[in-house]
Formats: sequence, C-alpha cells, structure tokens
Amino acid sequence: MADTLEFNEIYQEVKGSMNDGRLRLSRQGVIFKNSKTGKVDNIQASELAEGVWRRVALGHGLKLLTKNGHVYKYDGFRESEFDKLSDFFKAHYRLELAEKDLCVKGWNWGTVRFGGQLLSFDIGEQPVFEIPLSNVSQCTTGKNEVTLEFHQNDDAEVSLMEVRFYVPPTQEDGVDPVEAFAQNVLSKADVIQATGDAICIFRELQCLTPRGRYDIRIYPTFLHLHGKTFDYKIPYTTVLRLFLLPHKDQRQMFFVISLDPPIKQGQTRYHFLILLFSKDEDISLTLNMNEEEVEKRFEGRLTKNMSGSLYEMVSRVMKALVNRKITVPGNFQGHSGAQCITCSYKASSGLLYPLERGFIYVHKPPVHIRFDEISFVNFARGTTTTRSFDFEIETKQGTQYTFSSIEREEYGKLFDFVNAKKLNIKNRGLKEGMKQSYDEYADSDEDQHDAYLERMKEEGKIREENANDSSDGSGEETDESFNPGEEDDDVAEEFDSNASASSSSGDGDSDRDEKKPAKKAKIVKDRKPRKKQPESKKGKDPNAPKRPMSAYMLWLNASREKIKSDHPGISITDLSKKAGELWKAMSKEKKEEWDRKAEDARRDYEKAMKEYSVGGKSESSKTERSKKKKKKQEKQMKGKAEKKGAASRSLSSTKSPAKNTSESFKSKEFVSSDESSSAESKKEDSEEEGAASLPPSSEESASGSD
Repeated sequence: MADTLEFNEIYQEVKGSMNDGRLRLSRQGVIFKNSKTGKVDNIQASELAEGVWRRVALGHGLKLLTKNGHVYKYDGFRESEFDKLSDFFKAHYRLELAEKDLCVKGWNWGTVRFGGQLLSFDIGEQPVFEIPLSNVSQCTTGKNEVTLEFHQNDDAEVSLMEVRFYVPPTQEDGVDPVEAFAQNVLSKADVIQATGDAICIFRELQCLTPRGRYDIRIYPTFLHLHGKTFDYKIPYTTVLRLFLLPHKDQRQMFFVISLDPPIKQGQTRYHFLILLFSKDEDISLTLNMNEEEVEKRFEGRLTKNMSGSLYEMVSRVMKALVNRKITVPGNFQGHSGAQCITCSYKASSGLLYPLERGFIYVHKPPVHIRFDEISFVNFARGTTTTRSFDFEIETKQGTQYTFSSIEREEYGKLFDFVNAKKLNIKNRGLKEGMKQSYDEYADSDEDQHDAYLERMKEEGKIREENANDSSDGSGEETDESFNPGEEDDDVAEEFDSNASASSSSGDGDSDRDEKKPAKKAKIVKDRKPRKKQPESKKGKDPNAPKRPMSAYMLWLNASREKIKSDHPGISITDLSKKAGELWKAMSKEKKEEWDRKAEDARRDYEKAMKEYSVGGKSESSKTERSKKKKKKQEKQMKGKAEKKGAASRSLSSTKSPAKNTSESFKSKEFVSSDESSSAESKKEDSEEEGAASLPPSSEESASGSD
C-alpha cells in the first residue's frame, strides 16, 4: 500500500463556504492546502479521534474529529474512493472509517448534542445538520428560545445569519435548559467581548488601509482598532500573514497584516491592514500583566517593560500574540539599492516587493501573489514610452496583474530574480532568453529610426544618380526638384503671372528676374518633392530581384500540401493557424535547418541586388524616366492650350510671342485648384493695365514690347 494519498479539487468547509485545495494523507497525518489563500491545515495522525464517510451535496465527504474537539470537513470525493481511504485509515491511523448518512426526513424537532466545537441536531441516531460553534458571533436567550447569530461570509453567495431553537420547559428544579443551552454555545463560540483591560495600547497610529489614524488596543484574543469614525475588532485567528517592509526612502516602514476573512466597512472589504511608521519614532512600552503571566504566556518572546522603535514594538507584540512569523524582503536589491521597485497598478503608484516566496504590492490596492499560484510572468513594452516596461503576472486561476511604468534600469535585477526563482517567463527568447529580446526593446526608437533613414538615403542617392543620367542623355531637364537652382525661367514664370502683368515696361522684367530665385526655391521645396516621391514609390521594376522569404515562410511553402492532406477540406485561415501551431511546437534543431536556408536565400538576394544596382537597374530606370517625360510633355501641351485660350480672353495683347513660349505650364496639381482664381486675377489686372496704358500712346507699348 502507498504511504501517501493525494486528492486534487477537494473542498474544505470553512464558515459556511467551500474552499478548494489539495488534500494529502501520509503516515504523519493529514495536510490540506487552500488554493486561494495558501493556508495549510496540518492534522497530526496522533490527534485523529474519528473518521466519518458520508454522502453530501458535492458527492461524498470526509469528516475528521480530533481529540481536542476540532472538526474538519472535506468534500468532493468519488464513491469509488471509499475503499482506498478506508484501507489507508486502518493501516496508518488505526481508525475505522465509519459510514453515516444524514437524515432527510425533513422534521424540525429533534435532539441537540454538543460534541467538542460542533453542535449537532439529530433525529434519532442520524444527524440532520451540524453547526461549527466557531461560526457563532452572538448568542441571545428568550423565555423558551435561544438565538444564534453567525459571522457574515463574503465568499458565499448566500449566508446563513441566524438560527432560532425552541427549548421546551422541563420539570427539573434549579436547572434552566435555555441557560444551559446558551452556556454550551458561548463556551465554544467565537464571540468577541472586550472583557477586562487591554494588554497594551498604541496611540494614533497612521493606517493606510483603512485610511486614518487609529488607536490599537491589544487584547489576548483580538486587537481593537478605534478611530474617530469606525471601530474594528480583528480576531487573531483571522490573521493570515505578517509583513514588515522597508519604504524606498529608507526612512519609513510598512507593517502589513493579511486578513482572511477581511474586515468590512459598509460594502468595502479590507483584506490587508497596512500601518506606516517612521523609523525615527521610539516608544517605551509596559504590558498590563505581571512578570509571571508574561513569562508563562509568551515564553520569553515578550517582557513586561520594552523600549525601542515603534514599528519594532508593534511587530514584536503582534508576532507573539498571533504566533506567526514575520515576512521580510529577501535578497532582492533593485537598481537604486532598494529592496522594492516603484511601479503603478490600476492607475495608482506604489511599491512592488519581490519576496522569497511571492510578490506583494503596497499600497492601493494591496496585492499579495504567491509563487506557487503563478502560471507565468511576462515582460512587456511600456504603453507610452520606451523608458519603462510592464511586468505582467498571470495566476493559474486566470487572474492577470499588470505592474506598469517600471524603470528599464530595474529590468536586469528583476529578470535575474524571476529566473532564479524558476518562474515561467512567457516571452523568453530562443538563445539568450529574455535578455536578448529586452536588449532590442530597451533601446530607444531613435536607433531603429536612424537605420530606416539610412536605407532611405541610399535609395534617394540611387534615384538622384539615375535622374542625372537620364537628364544628360536627353538634353532636357526633367527632375526639377533635385536641381532647384539650375532651372530655366519656365517654372518661375508659371507662378509669376500676376507680377508680370502688373508691369508693362521693360523694367518689369528685371524686377521679375530678381524675384525668381526666392519663389522658385519655395515651389521646389514645398510642392515638387511631394509629387515626385510617391511616383518613385509606385514605379516598381519587374526585373528587380525578389526579397528572400523568412524561415517560417520557406517551411510553410514546403509543408502546405502535407498539412492539406492531413486535414482535408481545411480553410486557409485554419491552415495558417495549424501551421503556426506546428511551427511553434517544432524542435530547435529543425528550426535551425530552415534558418540556414533562409540565411542562404538572403545572401543570394544581396548578391543579386548588387548586380542589379550596377547593371540592370540603371537601364530600367532610364526607360521609366523616358515614359514619365512623355506623359509630362503631354500634360504641358494640354495646359499650354488652356492658358492660350485664357490669355486671349483677358486682353493681354501686349505680351510678345517669345514670352508666351518661354512661359512654363502648370503641373496637374495646380491646374485643378488654382487655374480659375489666377486666370480671373490676371484678367482684372490686365484690364486695369490696358485702361491706364493705351490712351496716352500706343507707340510706347509697342517699343516696350520690342
């Protein structure tokens, strides 16, 4: 027979709710680990007194009773597992696993039996229901009635808050059955009563959650938070963990108390009690107990008179009363030397502490994540800047936590810590791990942009050389945008029509020549490149070498038919998804084979590009340039005809034919938008000029035109 038995997805009944976890039975005892809180219940084999197997709502359940009266209930077993459990109990615990069924008659009268911390309502020999007395928050009595009130359970969808028992009167003298019932309940109930004096009191402590300043009164079984508006009573049994965390400024300390169940303020639940202390604040403390009681109760962990830092005194007293160790940061040290990392969570800035067995974030909202509940972590780009990154944690239950705005200098330390803890990193690279991917990511965007600009500059140089070659061969200027200072008067006069029309004398020509360079430079820089650049991108040489395919595309082309044959009728989308899954699952050695093929294809492409840039590219570019030149000439001729028609209608007869032929024609982008307005303004100016210049003498205008 095996020495251990393990069961997954077992539910433990605690205060009316079912908490899932893992149950392990061994020779030493029974261990249950709560999946939600990580709390471990350990029952020694020597403490077990009785084991009961019974049918419950979730299948079958196991109830264990200990010698000191505690009851533990575990549900979620299958009926077939009874024999295995029964044999294990006989062999290792020397107990008979008894089978007892619950009574389902539906009667509401019976007998109440108190056993340990359990109230059992029985009909005959069969129990109807059981109430753990630790769930009782208050017990009140009436004439023949006892009322039990229960703690509210936030994890349960429906909570039972009150049960009333009618106790019939008896003929026995001197014994009140109602009072006897109530005393049995109160002796085991979790009723908080501030009887007697507090052991010690800490005045005006700064509390972050719940926010405010509170007096903390320490009682033997609970602590009492007394504030100006709210009071809280926290039993020590609800304290799950204690944390003592140094602030990043090294001048303050956080003391964090993890609670389960949480304390409530209206509809708000506080799972963590966070106190903030200054390291410089000291206190002298005297316990409200004599020295013998202190020694007997705390066994040297506390003394009657103590002094020291306030945070040390609070943490020391809490550790002794709760009987739990205090968790402090481990050996992690950030970039600035602090034991925490500044980050943001849910739009609030705080501190993330990497611990030896988990992460804790303070303070709003506080979050504690254990390593054993983490599925994987992820290092992601910052959403707004490359100066920071995001640290994502996803738990096995599917909950995701994103800690953003972490300085990129913290990456190395955090990655080494996560790697040392052997947590699964989702975006780990192939060879260098996350470091390689982060090195590329950590660089600013300017580096990648510079590389892109360098490539564009090279392409621009090649286009400019080709343009010069084509202009030398044809004897005409075709690329005005690349040589703005060496152009003829055509382009400038295209936009100087208003200026030329305003002067009818020969002096106007010299003035117009002085204005040409400024307007010509503006036209070339602002408007011409915008038209030419998209044209160069649109023209693609069919003779140019094709870009090489990646390793994945090479593999996909070779494997496409095989995937189709293995999955008949598969769609293109599903085929792509299936190929991605196969590629992801492929071994590293097979991927390296395709990487080598892709590298060979890239070398061949670079070689072909060199040959193409030397020979074939210049010839093909000249051919394309000549085609563009013909199209441009056709547009110019069309624009010239339209301009002549407009000029004849505007009475500009003083212009010589030579000037009309030397005047440039508008390109397409100016003809459509500016033609009508420029023509109208030209017409008005010419009419005014004619009215002013024709009456005095026609000989002067004729001589001016000569």
